[in-house]
Amino acid sequence: MRVSSSWKWQLSRTMRLALRWCQLQRGGRGRRGKQQICNRLSELWSYSKLLLRSLYYNTLSDSDTLLDCIFEPVFGSDKHNTPSVSICKKCVAPKPPRTHHCSICSICILKMDHHCPWLNNCVGHFNHRYFFSFCLYMTLGCIYCSISSINMFLEAYNAVESYFQTPPPDYSFSDSTAHKCIIFLWVLTSSVAVALGGLTLWHARLINKGETSVERHINNKEAKRLKEMGKVFRSPYHRGRTNNWKLLFGVETRSHWLTRVLLPSSHPPNGDGILWDSIFTQRDPMAI
Repeated sequence: MRVSSSWKWQLSRTMRLALRWCQLQRGGRGRRGKQQICNRLSELWSYSKLLLRSLYYNTLSDSDTLLDCIFEPVFGSDKHNTPSVSICKKCVAPKPPRTHHCSICSICILKMDHHCPWLNNCVGHFNHRYFFSFCLYMTLGCIYCSISSINMFLEAYNAVESYFQTPPPDYSFSDSTAHKCIIFLWVLTSSVAVALGGLTLWHARLINKGETSVERHINNKEAKRLKEMGKVFRSPYHRGRTNNWKLLFGVETRSHWLTRVLLPSSHPPNGDGILWDSIFTQRDPMAI
């Protein structure tokens, strides 16, 4: 909702409302006019109840917001500058596109992907790049440790197997402890590389298509529904593989692949997470 701080604009809205009321009174002659008046009064009463409920949950209840809440449904809003949003039933707050409510965090997350229990935080618009970079570099680090220490692992494994020979080899306590630690670390890094590598590949696939984990589930259902109707579903936020990666990492020039991707960078993500460019018009079917 666009909040105007100009009292002249609010006064203009009030005068326009008064003109509409005069037109209603002029058209209210005869039986048909009385019926129209009753219908208008009933609609006004219903709208008043909705307005009171809305203002009850509105935390930004200053004078400008109150006037906008009252007059905007009557006169409309600027469709070119105001995004179309829905209302979250749990937060009772505006819900922009690609936004979903997290039942664990109890808040709405912009461009929500999922709630990560390992990070104890939601992955969304402002930390999606950091999450994917963490998964990617963690996987590469585990793969490097597993490959570089394969010889040490084999030596430690053979040494542990020799413990059961008769007579057992003469290893000290520190040697046997080192053997077991090497085996444990190699198994740990290899397991993390496999598990986290699968997660990284899954998110890379979603990024290629310009989707999140939540949108993937929604888009699959929408694709099946449109397939039954003989139509083909296209994701409204798919910009092509290269452009999707550029939007995620905030790459604008070639040098940014080095300064913003390979090297640590604290630059903000593209956009504010509220407004999203869609490749479709309002008449086309959209899943999100």
